[in-house]
Amino acid sequence: MAEIVNLNRYRKAREKDRAKIAADENRVLHGRTKAEKRHDGEQQDRESRSLDGTILEDDAPEPD
Repeated sequence: MAEIVNLNRYRKAREKDRAKIAADENRVLHGRTKAEKRHDGEQQDRESRSLDGTILEDDAPEPD
C-alpha cells in the first residue's frame, strides 16, 4: 500500500523551507554590523569632502 501523506503538514513544511531560504538571502543582503555601516558612512563622507574640495569654478571670461 501507498504511504498516507498529510497534505497540510507537507504544505507547511514547504512554506517553512521557503521562508528559511528567503531569510538566508536577506541576511546576506542586509546583514551588516553597525560598525560596517558606520565605516561605509564615514568613507562616503570623506569621498564627498574630497570631491567638494576639488571642484573648479571658472569665473574668468573666455578670451575671444
